[in-house]
Amino acid sequence: MASRMLFKRSLLQASVLRNSIRHASSNVAAYNGKKNANGKYTVTMIEGDGIGVEISQAVKDIYAAAGVPIEWEPVDVTPIIKDGRTAIPDVAIESINRNLVALKGPLATPVGKGHVSLNLTLRRTFNLFANVRPCKSIEGCATAYDNVDTVLIRENTEGEYSGIEHVVVPGVVQSIKLITRPACERVIRYAFQYAQSIGKTRVLVVHKASIMKMSDGLFLKTAQDIAKEFPDIKLESEILDNTCLRMVTDPEPYKPVVMVMPNLYGDILSDMCSGLIGGLGLTPSGNMGDKVSIFEAVHGSAPDIAGKGLANPTALLLSSMMMLRHMKLNEYADKIESAILATLASGPANITRDLKGTASTKHYTEQVISRL
Repeated sequence: MASRMLFKRSLLQASVLRNSIRHASSNVAAYNGKKNANGKYTVTMIEGDGIGVEISQAVKDIYAAAGVPIEWEPVDVTPIIKDGRTAIPDVAIESINRNLVALKGPLATPVGKGHVSLNLTLRRTFNLFANVRPCKSIEGCATAYDNVDTVLIRENTEGEYSGIEHVVVPGVVQSIKLITRPACERVIRYAFQYAQSIGKTRVLVVHKASIMKMSDGLFLKTAQDIAKEFPDIKLESEILDNTCLRMVTDPEPYKPVVMVMPNLYGDILSDMCSGLIGGLGLTPSGNMGDKVSIFEAVHGSAPDIAGKGLANPTALLLSSMMMLRHMKLNEYADKIESAILATLASGPANITRDLKGTASTKHYTEQVISRL
């Protein structure tokens, strides 16, 4: 009886979580992939570095057990220098463009070799302009909060992360924050569309226009213009530091909200919200573009535990649920997600150490499979 009650709770929780993450692809990068000769869809797999190989294997094992009609096409994205700039190999670019969707483990950028961030390189290469990060409390993963249910959408291509820096004179460095109206329009319009698709009633622009009157002012003014296209969605705005304070005081008021913000703020605030639900190991993420989309685990590569069988595959698994729904494979996403949530709620013996459990990666994976 207890196991049946647990399973029913996990199904309910899965249904609620689906409302947060299932529509990540609405009106953007609609998946147009076709089945291959084997009757399956081909998905590019970027296993990543460190623990990436282990958590990617967990996803493969669970998908195989669930009978998901996917064939993985592994690619190596070890960076190269091409025309003086960091790039990923042509073979990897061709694979992602051909398959239209990819699943990515954590990547570590080589230090001291002149490479910029690999994650940034991927976003630029495929013009992945919106990062979608749902953050929702999960049963069995206790934190100081049990009522988190919000979505952050981060502009993914501009802002302080444009990488435009130079030395003015020795000891003085200038970094340029780039904000353009077309990029603002694209991500803000997507935020409104996303809010409509998941039943959220408010879009909140998080900014610092009080200080950066021109750059953040442009982002805010663009949102005010775009809001006229969506009379059923209420537009609000809030200063970044106020949002951070209010979120960690009481996240409840942010339940009906989709937050949208420039690049740097989104990077910081999305990780903070992940902390409210138990960390990056529980947070799904999708990077949406006009043509292709890449779903990823946003935590680090954790080289200190790589190869030890201790890694937590939950974030990559939940990100892959976003991917399956993007591909309209909802039946498989529902089944796997219910098994994941039931496992997380089943107690310390079945969850990994980062979640205050004792399970190995292999044991956790087996538990998910047993609940399919």
